[in-house]
Amino acid sequence: MKNKEVGLIGLGRMGRGAANRLAAAGFHVVAYDPAVGGECSSVPVRCVESPRAVAAALTPPRIVVLLVPAGDPVDQTLFGENGVVGGLAPGDVVIDAGNSYFRDSLRRAARVKESGIHFIDCGTSGGIGGEKEGYCLMIGGDPEPVELARPVFEALAAPGGWLRVGGVGSGHYTKMVHNAIEYAMLQAIGEGFELLKAGPLSASLGEVARLWTRGSVIRGWLMELAAEALSADPELKDIRGEIGGGSTGRWAIDEAWDRGVPLSVIALSYSLRHRSRQRDSYAGKVVAALRHGFGGHEMMPALPDGE
Repeated sequence: MKNKEVGLIGLGRMGRGAANRLAAAGFHVVAYDPAVGGECSSVPVRCVESPRAVAAALTPPRIVVLLVPAGDPVDQTLFGENGVVGGLAPGDVVIDAGNSYFRDSLRRAARVKESGIHFIDCGTSGGIGGEKEGYCLMIGGDPEPVELARPVFEALAAPGGWLRVGGVGSGHYTKMVHNAIEYAMLQAIGEGFELLKAGPLSASLGEVARLWTRGSVIRGWLMELAAEALSADPELKDIRGEIGGGSTGRWAIDEAWDRGVPLSVIALSYSLRHRSRQRDSYAGKVVAALRHGFGGHEMMPALPDGE
């Protein structure tokens, strides 16, 4: 990498953290985000007015990192009227570091290859804590452009926290599986603490979670987050039990079906995310009506509107 400069498109929660890490590593960062346009003061970068302007402000061989929402926003950022690809040249590198579907990454890579541009798909994990600790990067792409972008990956990643896992598409494939595993882990922690809450403990749930961060087989960052949340508010009274997200889990389940791989625990955890968004499940109403019909079991009255 001849010039220690990089383009960054997307200054959301992950993008701001990435910008700060790159700047701290000595990179000159040229950035664009539609929410801020050409003006930005929250991060130590130079902001320009469009994705294509990012490319125009860099010296070849250019490296541009995308941290934008999956789907159409990525296509527009790459190929839209002011898309970054229109300002790139053969030998330049574009890195999609968001949560894109791996099949979309294969399609995009084939399209930019026609112009001699390298495409790298990079699954990025670490959340907002990645700004301080560094990110975990799962990288898919040809060896040459990955090596060219090595200084960028080293600046963003935690020590030892990046790996070229294979060719184009494999980075986002690996991140898809990573997120599917995360679904099941989160669901298991949530259910375990619900059982503890119903049990005969004298210790607080926060104390138990904190204990489990010290030498336990299930210790880790998620347990540390549980300890923080449950210590601050054991009843979690200010939190609604509705779980967002879901695209990467659905992709993983579809892929598992195609490859004949059983994904029972992950599939159930994904299903329960949908259940968490229902105020009062219609399926539950049906089951209650049937139980009343065959066994005379009591039916609870419907919830009032607004509850």
